[in-house]
Amino acid sequence: MDLMLKGKVAVVTGGSRGIGLYIARALGAEGARLALCARNRDPLEEAAESLRADGVADVLTVACDIAEEGGAAQLVEAAVDRYGALDVLVNNVGGNRRGKFEETSDQDWLDILQLNVLSGFRASRLAIPHMRAAGGGSIVFVSSVFGREKGGPGLSIYNTTKTALISAAGIMALELAKDGIRVNCVAPGSIQFPGGSWDKRVKSDPEGMRKFVEANLPLGRFGRADEVADVVTFLASERASLITGACIAVDGSQGRSLV
Repeated sequence: MDLMLKGKVAVVTGGSRGIGLYIARALGAEGARLALCARNRDPLEEAAESLRADGVADVLTVACDIAEEGGAAQLVEAAVDRYGALDVLVNNVGGNRRGKFEETSDQDWLDILQLNVLSGFRASRLAIPHMRAAGGGSIVFVSSVFGREKGGPGLSIYNTTKTALISAAGIMALELAKDGIRVNCVAPGSIQFPGGSWDKRVKSDPEGMRKFVEANLPLGRFGRADEVADVVTFLASERASLITGACIAVDGSQGRSLV
């Protein structure tokens, strides 16, 4: 299936590793021109070189802290300066700060709100005028299975911020539909990739993780980052032209939400 992404300009935040890098690779394989950001220059350039080695012709790297107020502007401006357009925005960057709710501080909340929520909101606000001028576009937020339901003790900050993405994306979809701009979320479950948190847990506690898989993952395995990337790439494309305001679980039925 031709996803009709050849020549489209796709911005991916947190594109140097993990799910973000897999998303960039999937978009690039469809012929999209890429703009990637990450805080650290060296891993970002290594990611770009790996994409070029895979045949992705156009990769722009922007080393910036997307959680800082000026980070999104730096990224979007660089992409538009380079390519003259912006068709797809994937708000992938995110993180967590675990702790019992009563022990979390205002700064803990502010830091993760900046990273998980406001970074994507700022980038989206900046991308919208360019998409509107082009007659449409696609914005995808990477949420989580724990944005759709309770994530468990110690995850109050993560749960809240990931839920916020789903809620805001739904309203954005309504507001931007007239402009041909679609806004969706994906909600990955437990995804294992090299160097990721689940990968580290599997290596440090294989028996514990075996029990976790048995109790929580109906397919009997962790998800893969490419499985998330494929869904994001489809949502970014015109093949998903009737899908907006949706949150698609990519979790192998790990979740228990009814919506």
